[in-house]
Amino acid sequence: MASIGLGLAALGRPGYINLGHDEDLPPGRAVEDLRLRTHQLLEQAWQAGVRYFDAARSYGLAETFLGEWLTPQRRTQLTVGSKWGYTYVADWRADADLNEVKDHSLATFERQWPETLQALGGPPDFYLIHSLTPDSPALGDQQLLDRLGELADDGVRVGLSTSGPHQADTLRAALKVGGPFSAVQATWNVLETSAGAALAEAHDAGWFVVVKEAVANGRLTARAGETPFNEFARQHGVAPDALAIGAAVEQPWADVVLSGAITAEQLESNLAYATDGPLSEFVQQPEEYWTERSGLPWI
Repeated sequence: MASIGLGLAALGRPGYINLGHDEDLPPGRAVEDLRLRTHQLLEQAWQAGVRYFDAARSYGLAETFLGEWLTPQRRTQLTVGSKWGYTYVADWRADADLNEVKDHSLATFERQWPETLQALGGPPDFYLIHSLTPDSPALGDQQLLDRLGELADDGVRVGLSTSGPHQADTLRAALKVGGPFSAVQATWNVLETSAGAALAEAHDAGWFVVVKEAVANGRLTARAGETPFNEFARQHGVAPDALAIGAAVEQPWADVVLSGAITAEQLESNLAYATDGPLSEFVQQPEEYWTERSGLPWI
């Protein structure tokens, strides 16, 4: 059964697409306020037994906040994953027109790898190409693949995260490339299950599999209001987020399921996950799911 990790996508910057994000963060969302909140959530997760922590270059100051919280003793007992390929450009504004810029080139990797090392105080255990999609040139860039191979030879597990309605195609393309790749982080939740078979293939090939967006950016939480899924959870006496997390945890190919909690109450509820058998009645078509996701506002 998968373990729970803590993802910092919604903690390291003032704006994100999670439902209610603006209400869950401290008023003003100043850097020092988010630093304190992140350290508090990291400590809560640590005390609860969480040992996988996830960040990215584009998550504002998430890597820096995580690096500040790490101690040498903790570092030997936990696993850190991070990602490169997007640059944060919102300048700590929640209302920015543009929040991040995607570029999977070798030049971006060479710039961001030293930035990650500095922010974390050392190398992460996993370093992934952030949100690889079929239009990305990364899998055909031999110079980049060779450089990632050097990173893998140095002991960092190299991989990719996926996004969009064609996650399975992207992952299978990466499996064919093989080479430096041995890890994947993908969206899988009660609403969006289309990558499941490809993730099972990756798991069978020895890849490390991390599930992100298990609560669908808040659409599988109480924040979503009176939805069929939330009504189902209520009838079964389970918090909807706990039920959604539990559905991901019980997937046999998953190694880690990320909580994206940004309050102590959310993390506590996520960690109290529950399973309730098949939930196939709530599955959406991938195009429908990703269209709805793309319409979520940065707040």
